Amino acid sequence: MASTARSADSISNLTLNIEEEIEVRAPIQITFESLLEQFGAECKRPDGESLQMKLEAWPGGRVYRDLGNGNGHFWGNVQAIKRPSLLEICGPLFMSYPVISNVQYRLSEIPGGTLIKFRHSALGFVPDDIREGINKGWGHMHEQTRARAEAKRSQ
Repeated sequence: MASTARSADSISNLTLNIEEEIEVRAPIQITFESLLEQFGAECKRPDGESLQMKLEAWPGGRVYRDLGNGNGHFWGNVQAIKRPSLLEICGPLFMSYPVISNVQYRLSEIPGGTLIKFRHSALGFVPDDIREGINKGWGHMHEQTRARAEAKRSQ
């Protein structure tokens, strides 16, 4: 029976780590609510089309695309939620590959608003084309969250 060894280089090809800090000029509670909306009903592609997302905002709650008629795509479960400072989701997210992700949003108050510390860590098969688009996708989502929170602050 042959065995295969993984080199450090090939292990790094099976991991994904993205970190970002987002400053939002809105109170922490409004920012957290906007984050929940963005992960749920307000989640849209850059072209404005709804992703039809659902977020059950409690421990163990599902995050999924609801395409109707029993169709959709499971993204994960809420692993931890502590309003208004933490949202953590664990699952395959948008990837239909053998992969598990952990996404963390840690919010803290800063002068003039809220700081979101974002981290996406994944282990498994992540094709190159998915890797290339992940930062763009998260960037769009975070910009929409920031804009939504700042607009609510003005109301």
